[in-house]
Amino acid sequence: MGTGSNCVEQEGSHVVTIYEVDKERLAQMEKRIYETTPQLLSIAAGRSSCCIFRVPQSLIDINGKSYQPRIVSIGPYHRGQPNLQMMEEHKWRYLRSLLSRTKEAKGITLEDYLKCIHPLEKNARECYSETIHLGTDEFLEMMVLDGCFMIELFRKIDNTKLFDPEDPLVTMGWILPFFYRDFLRLENQIPFLVLERLFETSKTPDEESGPSLSLLAMRFFNNIMQRPDPVIERCHDLKGLHLLDLVRSSFIPHNEESPPPGGNTPAHIIHCVSKLRRAGIQLNPGEAESFLLVKFRCGVIEMPRITIDDFMSSLLLNCVAFEQCHNSDSKHVTTYATLLDCLVNTAKDVEFLCDSNIIENDFGNDAELARLINNLGKDVAFDINLCYLSKLFNEVHDYYGNSWHVQYTSFKYTYFNTPWSFISAAAAFVLLVLTFLQTFYTIYPKS
Repeated sequence: MGTGSNCVEQEGSHVVTIYEVDKERLAQMEKRIYETTPQLLSIAAGRSSCCIFRVPQSLIDINGKSYQPRIVSIGPYHRGQPNLQMMEEHKWRYLRSLLSRTKEAKGITLEDYLKCIHPLEKNARECYSETIHLGTDEFLEMMVLDGCFMIELFRKIDNTKLFDPEDPLVTMGWILPFFYRDFLRLENQIPFLVLERLFETSKTPDEESGPSLSLLAMRFFNNIMQRPDPVIERCHDLKGLHLLDLVRSSFIPHNEESPPPGGNTPAHIIHCVSKLRRAGIQLNPGEAESFLLVKFRCGVIEMPRITIDDFMSSLLLNCVAFEQCHNSDSKHVTTYATLLDCLVNTAKDVEFLCDSNIIENDFGNDAELARLINNLGKDVAFDINLCYLSKLFNEVHDYYGNSWHVQYTSFKYTYFNTPWSFISAAAAFVLLVLTFLQTFYTIYPKS
């Protein structure tokens, strides 16, 4: 039945059309109203328990493949992709290695692993923002296979005696660096609660007093991060929603002063390195365990040193994506990325930060790093008034706005920044004095 209408002619030339609704279309719309359940972004995605998301297309458009695994798929989002099949075979090999050890030590079988995480299935599914179209058996198989692979790899890296000396995952030097990055991509996660249950189930008697899963994971990633051992050892009781969140949380300072709710004074975005220096604001390397601990004291911004390479660039991008999606107040990495984006306008700004030992650039040339930093802060939702650096932003802005600082430093920067500018200024000053004296003696000759 098509759409119908009745036409009623009124006085003059006006015609009134009475629209009749297509009953079949109406029925279809009403059915969709009551039966449609979001699949690509589920209702659970708005809960704080939901923590594994598809990266927004706006960020993918900017940063390309930075969010996609290169050699190994973890979880459902990239499962079965042809370019990731090589590691699927090694997952089964690592599961066999784990089973042979735990069966001998505790009598734990594959069935026990599947049964131990079955009670977690509902919670695990709700950790994903997208509806997972896998049956229970297939979902549990994926959790066990992927989870045990990572846990076994963590153990073997921590205790190399467990390794087969000819294991290609270790002897081929290019593989582990990809694992470090792929295990920390937002779309490539499984819930930490599943990992912990598998870890506890797989513990042998001699591991009962050993390191926690969190510590094993942090030791694994520290092979590439190279943070001080005491910092990593303090992560023994650290928790995360998944591995990406675990590593992100290890950088977050837990004792910094939080901004007041709503903020008393609106915060302001600060200027780039070049302009700050002209206003007398210095940037020095700070001493802190985390690059997030940025301070401002007496005209000096102190920024702990950060090494930006392929791993750190991937980590920062995926942490920002996670913070953009997750229902949490913690937006520390997004705030830090925004700070870097403010400071860096050009390759010259990067060059200064590198020369000042604030950034170690292992990513590329200065222009490439400047582009990465600018992309970090592009198209992200960010409330400057509620971020952990809101006080710093305001203090820097106020200091920059002090005209005395700007005028004095601009004068010093212009005339005394280099030996040649100093010589030029001195010569001009001498010439000015001589001209004054010549004029004086012309007007008042010696009697």
